[in-house]
Amino acid sequence: MNIPNLNIAVLQTDIAWKDIKTNLNRYGKIIASIDKPTDLIVLPEMFNTGFCTKPHDIAETKDGYTFEWMADIAGKTLAVVTGSIILQQNSNYYNTLVWMKPNGLYSLYLKKHLFSVSNEDKYMTSGKEKLIEDILGWKICPLICYDLRFPVWSKNTYKDNIYEYDVLIYVASWPHTRAHAFRKLLQARAIENLAYAIGVNRVGTDGNQLYYSGNSAVIDFKGNYMHEITSEKEDIIISYLDYKQLDSFRKNFNVGADWDNFTINNKK
Repeated sequence: MNIPNLNIAVLQTDIAWKDIKTNLNRYGKIIASIDKPTDLIVLPEMFNTGFCTKPHDIAETKDGYTFEWMADIAGKTLAVVTGSIILQQNSNYYNTLVWMKPNGLYSLYLKKHLFSVSNEDKYMTSGKEKLIEDILGWKICPLICYDLRFPVWSKNTYKDNIYEYDVLIYVASWPHTRAHAFRKLLQARAIENLAYAIGVNRVGTDGNQLYYSGNSAVIDFKGNYMHEITSEKEDIIISYLDYKQLDSFRKNFNVGADWDNFTINNKK
């Protein structure tokens, strides 16, 4: 199986509070500055507004400005663009990861674990299904922020000598006060799932006066940090993931064959 390297751009940025057009204009300029081939561009959680749990004045629909912007950027860069926004569908609101492809088609992941500490669960509706996407033969599982704390939901599977995914992505708004947990949990998810793990977090202070230090990172399948932004400032990680190294390690240390088998009940 000849799968090429996966070229990923991780954008760690500040986010203007509830100002969609300002944020998207800034992202457009940052993305335009990337001068290396990119297959996937990853943005933080609620990248167009900041993490706001009261959605009524900032939620968008699938016909909204942010969807149009993402389709335009994906088409221009020929890369998948992903990050989460607040999506309204009928009378419900969802913290929604949009997986926008260069051809304008998209998939959605609705955040499973809503952050009750900030009352996200009082205003948003929880999702029930994971999303697995493919780029150049790489299988990718994108999740959102608080999902990082729930290893069962993040769990990789192994069946008929095939792993369900190769890369875990967490788009996040993870405050500085819990940065230690963010770093360690990313490592744990990579190690236990025999997959690359990517965490993209914002920086700056939001409208609730929460401070974010970033710590966006790319971690390999052994739990080693390949890249991490430690400056607490806006920056970009350009990372090249090697499938041959992942495949070789899995064949020589195939713990997937010994994993526990279980199913998740999503009726809650």
